Amino acid sequence: MNAPHMNQQNTATATATVSVIGLGQMGSALADAFLAAGHPTTVFNRTQAKADALVARGAVRAATVAEAVEASGLVVVCVLDYAAARELLAPVAASLRGRVLVNLTSGSPEQARAEAEWAAAHGVGHLDGGIMTTPPGIGDSANMILYAGSPALLAEHRATLEVLGDPVDLGPDAGLASLYDAGLLGLMWSVFGGWLHATALAGADGVAAKDFTALANRWLKTVSWFLSTYAEQIDAGEYPGSDATIDVQVATIGHLIEAGAARGIDGRLPRLHLELMREAAAAGHGGDSYARLIETFRGK
Repeated sequence: MNAPHMNQQNTATATATVSVIGLGQMGSALADAFLAAGHPTTVFNRTQAKADALVARGAVRAATVAEAVEASGLVVVCVLDYAAARELLAPVAASLRGRVLVNLTSGSPEQARAEAEWAAAHGVGHLDGGIMTTPPGIGDSANMILYAGSPALLAEHRATLEVLGDPVDLGPDAGLASLYDAGLLGLMWSVFGGWLHATALAGADGVAAKDFTALANRWLKTVSWFLSTYAEQIDAGEYPGSDATIDVQVATIGHLIEAGAARGIDGRLPRLHLELMREAAAAGHGGDSYARLIETFRGK
């Protein structure tokens, strides 16, 4: 580990130097948050003009990736995909040695693990991250940024990284941040889809979206209780239908489909749920809870 890196790591947290590679909307938001927190920040982007606004706010523009890497002990990369990240970083692997690379690029768990192996082979400290917000949410501690990799590295740099959002440590498996990211985004899209379908249904009778959503948000608190209950059932592999059985929910969802059809609302989403529930019931699980459907997703 070279002496300049050691000096940078021993710098007071409030002034720890950071380099950000990739200045799309998200990368620019990351760099801006570091600047706002008082961290000397070096930035690089292939299109140099994308750094102009950040430089005007105090960032240092790097002419090359190597220059950006050599400026800081903590290097954050946020680009289109892992292939783009490797293309940028592979030529400067020697300069990265002894530094800490935080990859906030989106990708698969397999890609994240491969990048961690590449980093380890080149003597580079590595954390993989999943950003659970959009660019305007960067800097808000209410929003999570998931990290996987060395817990010791995350602990060492937590005070710096927490200016981006709440750092959530998922442990040493470098693929877990990407895995959680994919799963949580899937949950988000499912919630969005259900909410849009329901809002269209209520809106067909003149209910304003904001009025319906006020109750929907309250209902989601109850739904979160169901999730916690069902999670315990899933981990135990037992699905008692003590709250509501699949058979009861098959009958209930029929009302939703009928109401939607009467109003010209696309019913593909609730029909998918009905199909899954009917398959479970036909297999003899109609008396189980809705959590039983995880076995269908597992292909069992």
